Amino acid sequence: MNQSPSIIRRHIVCFGNPLHGDDGFGPAVYERLAARERPPDLRLTEAGAPGPAALALFEDCDEVIVVDALAPAGRPGRVHRPSLAAIMEEATPAAHGLGLGYVLRALAAFPETSPAIKIIGAEVETITPFHIGLSKPVARAVDEVAMLLGAYFENDRHE
Repeated sequence: MNQSPSIIRRHIVCFGNPLHGDDGFGPAVYERLAARERPPDLRLTEAGAPGPAALALFEDCDEVIVVDALAPAGRPGRVHRPSLAAIMEEATPAAHGLGLGYVLRALAAFPETSPAIKIIGAEVETITPFHIGLSKPVARAVDEVAMLLGAYFENDRHE
């Protein structure tokens, strides 16, 4: 009997660099979630800085929840779910890699293979190269996002 490969239905991908201040938001959420037991259809990945290699993280799944630090806009630590279109328009400093916007634009070139994508993040206070640690408002947002994503560990789907 020929079995088809098991497909991960849901994937939480946490982007960021903990060596750059608030850009470490995604890895901090990953650490919080990694301690939990996951259902077999849920994959959790700490992905580092987004770039071309990140395209593989969107394969073989139905839904991807992206966790990432969001650009400063006057309310550090504010958790929100930006649209894909808003992120695709982002201009990313060279030191931050190519950025999530680049990854999403590349995925859009292959719409037949793209999963449903949702983004959740926290607005950063600053991204400071070679500074370990989150600002207080962003550190508080880690708890909020980890709690929001907790439903995925109970096999629920969030809209």
